[in-house]
Amino acid sequence: MSNVIGLACVICGTMYPEDFAGYVCTDHGNEGILDVRYDYERIGATFTREVLAENRDRTMWRYLPLMPLASDTVVPPLSIGGTPLYDVKPLAARLGIANLWVKDEGRQPTASLKDRASAMAVVKAQARAAEVVTTASTGNAAAALAGIAASVGLRSVIFVPSSAPEAKIAQLLAYGSTVARVNGTYTDAFELCMEAVAEYGWYNRNTGYNPFMTEGKKTAGLEILEDLGWEAPDAIFVSVGDGSIIGGVHKAVKDAFALGWIDRVPRIFGIQAAGSDYLVQAFESGEDVLTKPPISAETVADSISADLPRDRIKAMAAVTETGGAYLRVADDEILAAIPTLARGSGVFAEPAGAAPYAGIVAALDRGLIGAGDRVVMLATGSGLKDVASVMSAVAAVGTEPMYIDPNLEALKAALSN
Repeated sequence: MSNVIGLACVICGTMYPEDFAGYVCTDHGNEGILDVRYDYERIGATFTREVLAENRDRTMWRYLPLMPLASDTVVPPLSIGGTPLYDVKPLAARLGIANLWVKDEGRQPTASLKDRASAMAVVKAQARAAEVVTTASTGNAAAALAGIAASVGLRSVIFVPSSAPEAKIAQLLAYGSTVARVNGTYTDAFELCMEAVAEYGWYNRNTGYNPFMTEGKKTAGLEILEDLGWEAPDAIFVSVGDGSIIGGVHKAVKDAFALGWIDRVPRIFGIQAAGSDYLVQAFESGEDVLTKPPISAETVADSISADLPRDRIKAMAAVTETGGAYLRVADDEILAAIPTLARGSGVFAEPAGAAPYAGIVAALDRGLIGAGDRVVMLATGSGLKDVASVMSAVAAVGTEPMYIDPNLEALKAALSN
């Protein structure tokens, strides 16, 4: 038995049982995303910070009592979670802030944070005896699902837009997934995936639809808080596309606060590319994200490109309920952040993973954070996911290899230039 008391619609609050056969509120359809609610009193009676500290399991499953799973759940064999949180003093000094920590999710088995949600999806799919699990993705969620499904022998069918980077497509094919490369946008891929689920009855991993994906992603936030000794930072910066990761970070904060593990809530900042700034627009204008129409998204940061963020209600709440903000950064600022982050911390991030650093710079310029603030940024995926964009980024800052003959004289000549 898990510690879940029900699933609540984020629009109307209607409660559904944990074993609800659907994914969304029956009254609000695809927009009626459900939020998992827990019995914190029961959890807190046995699951404390002290108990957690004694747990030698460093994977995401150390937080099992805060997941919609029974205590005897069999989890996938890959080591997911437990990624490092680096105290990056050189970059903090460069920015002029008290502390900067970088959470490096590129260290996951398939090199992105999406492994956390996909692990949850695979466990849930097996519980339903599903023969196939599916998702639509710009690449990272797809690779995560393909890899983790492969680890347990579960078939996966993946829908990606035609613009997905080749490195991510290579991962899918290597893992043996059935890959549908859709001639269209991420939204087109998502809609086709949804139609396929309705037609074939496959288990649906899609974020902003499956309520359990937030519960996997939140473990990154719990790790941040635990690694900081449960002393909450002043601000957490997260890049945002569909909105599910920032919603997961917010859920982690709410869980920890409800249990009394932290005594204050950090401000959460959502960072979007200027060409994919749906939530920034809504935040600035006060528009209702439930009714705001899609935009036409285009950005070099494919992992956060979304015409219509599917988890936008939770994503907006993450910022408004914590006193944070949504900020837009240009593609050239995102690309410039890749070598800056790499050279100042050793963390090699893809465009979406480096975007939070550009967001921190923007927040400082606007006075939204100050010199005394303790700041965390979430680097969501490895730079190896999108080598073409990284090469553009380093070329833009004038970095290129030396081409020399194989002798010491040639090396000396090149080094002297």
